[in-house]
Amino acid sequence: MQGFERGSIAAGRLIVPISTVVLLAGCIVGPDYRTPILPTPAHWNGQNPTKTALPAQLSKWWQRLRDPELNALVEEAVAGNLEVASARAKIREAHASYRQSAATLFPSADGSLSANRGTTAAITSGSGGDSSGAFRSGFDATWELDLFGANHRSVEAARYGLDAAEEELRSRLLTLIGDVAANYAQARGYQARIQLARRSVASQEQTVAITRTRAKAGLVTAADVAKAKAQASSTEAEVPTLEASYAETVHRLAVVTGRSPDALNDRLKRGAPIPAPHLPVPTGIPADILLARPDIRMAERQYAQYTARIGQAEAARYPSVNLTGNIDTSALELGDLGKNSTIGFSFGPKLSVPLFNAGKLQAAVDVAKAERDQHFIAYKASVLTALQDVENASVSLTQERIRNGKLSSSAKSARDAARQVRILYQSGAASLLDVLDAERSLDTAEDTLLQSRVSIAIDYIALNKALGGGWDGAIDSAKPEGVDAKTRPQPASKATQ
Repeated sequence: MQGFERGSIAAGRLIVPISTVVLLAGCIVGPDYRTPILPTPAHWNGQNPTKTALPAQLSKWWQRLRDPELNALVEEAVAGNLEVASARAKIREAHASYRQSAATLFPSADGSLSANRGTTAAITSGSGGDSSGAFRSGFDATWELDLFGANHRSVEAARYGLDAAEEELRSRLLTLIGDVAANYAQARGYQARIQLARRSVASQEQTVAITRTRAKAGLVTAADVAKAKAQASSTEAEVPTLEASYAETVHRLAVVTGRSPDALNDRLKRGAPIPAPHLPVPTGIPADILLARPDIRMAERQYAQYTARIGQAEAARYPSVNLTGNIDTSALELGDLGKNSTIGFSFGPKLSVPLFNAGKLQAAVDVAKAERDQHFIAYKASVLTALQDVENASVSLTQERIRNGKLSSSAKSARDAARQVRILYQSGAASLLDVLDAERSLDTAEDTLLQSRVSIAIDYIALNKALGGGWDGAIDSAKPEGVDAKTRPQPASKATQ
């Protein structure tokens, strides 16, 4: 009992110096993160600086393509895409890492209980020996005083890492929705071009029939019939190539939605128009993309994360203090473990000071600073890339719309010309070469016009992606993808089956 009182007095004498140490625990080394301010242009190229720019309409932008099938595919892709599932798992990992880091700010404790049984042989007496037993239990606790903020910087870095993981998910969703919309527009474009090719073949077969009739009447030669048939066959030969491109696009679209390549074949077999966006697209001002683009926000959070890691590395160069304590009790009988005479304890701080490490710790700080600089450069690069993406997509969309208007006029003129030449040919006022040339021009004009419509849809998609349009609905990141079986304790023989 007296030993217990002496231990209490000794512990009391430690309170003052330990309290002093605790007061020092508010010192945190390393740079504090501040969000950088990067310059951006005042307006987009071609934007009237005297007019107030309308903010970009990014919420569910794909619905302005006015295609219910596309809307359904987007929702299915968000739920089933494997890259999105991987990004959700990364968020769960970042959550767990954050909890691990936060746990270092609190004390840890462990308990133990042991029992020993031994026998001492009696050599001289010839007896069987003496048996003895001992029981021991203990309780150990430790707490690292975060004197210079190493653990706080670790928690800070983990929190920024969690933010970056969430932004990565949003970035994946942005890319995913753009891919779904672009592949869908291309698939509908191939369907329209296949239908056009088949219509052209039917029209050219009519020309072949007319030419045969004229040949029987002696008005044209057999060579003219062969020429007309050759052009029809050449046009028909384009259909398999277009069919293959269509199938590849549909297979790619199915995989993007997280299904087998043939999952959408029957569903998309029935044709639909090429998606036509609602234009023009408001783009806001360049500074808006700093908040709208998830890849920019992710790069900024990673820059913040590696800034905090400098403090972690810097704190390792300073002393560290751990408060440790344990209570230990031992007895020959289990019932005696709780008696005062069997209890002992110890309590006190442990100070560790780095004295010599040949510059290893300073080198670690320099490494952390270099990594921070790399992520700062990556952040700046992501901003410049985003500005370039918007400018490129905006120019492409504007110029493609102008081109589409010219192509529409060209196709209309080609249709009129082909109709007139065919009438003249039937009456003998035009040659077969005039008919074949008019048909080739018409096919080219109408096919180019269809491709231009697809390009307008894809440019519209690219512009919304560049502006930062993505999924703004709820995403459940807490649910694991894999389902573990037999998670409860079980016999080893069953666990290995």
